[in-house]
Parts: sequence; C-alpha cells; structure tokens
Amino acid sequence: MTQFHHIRLELAREPGHPAGAPTEGYDIVAPLDADGRLDGEALRGEPERGHVRRFSRDVTISKGQLRQGPGGRWILDMEEGVADDATGFRFGEERFVVGEYVSLSLPSGEQHTYVVARVVEV
Repeated sequence: MTQFHHIRLELAREPGHPAGAPTEGYDIVAPLDADGRLDGEALRGEPERGHVRRFSRDVTISKGQLRQGPGGRWILDMEEGVADDATGFRFGEERFVVGEYVSLSLPSGEQHTYVVARVVEV
C-alpha cells in the first residue's frame, strides 16, 4: 500500500553554493511506493494531500500543490503563479530516499539539484 510522506529537499552543491545550502529547498508531501518512487495513481486518488512548500532560511517563500501533468511530468505548482513553479526532472524514475539527488527545472530554464535530506511517513 502506498503511503504519503514528508520529503525534504535541500539545495545541493552548485556554483554559488559550493557546500550546498540546507536552508534552501522544498518540503513536499507526496505518496511513495515501497521503492520510494512517486505514486501518481495514489495522488490522483487524494490530490488534496499533495502539498509543496518552498523555503529559504526556515521562512516559507511560497506554497502550492504537487501535481502530475501531461506525459507523467511532476509539477510543483506554486500558488503565486507560473514563475515560481518547478518541474521535476525525471521525477517519475527517481527514488526519494535519504541521500539521493533529484533535480528541478524552473520556467526560466534554470535547473537546480537537491539532496533528499529527510523522508518521514505522515
């Protein structure tokens, strides 16, 4: 059975952040299967449970919903408009387990890599 989890993504090493930035990232509530992969069917069954929070220095920058879009793409649909939205790069194939890395693409074309820092069942 698929369970919903709180997933914390923290900015990984990149230019401008050579040590990463654990104070920059996303908190996501999403359904994960037994292998730690996002479960689109479970989210479609309970779409209101898929939440996203973007944070910086422990302050909430924006909130939104986790959605699965066309072609199975995973979208972090932030309330404040398209400029804040992010699309998971190959999120459907990634495993959300502590220590793994995932990437998000912004509408501007920027891409950032995040480390999965925490995964806790909710």
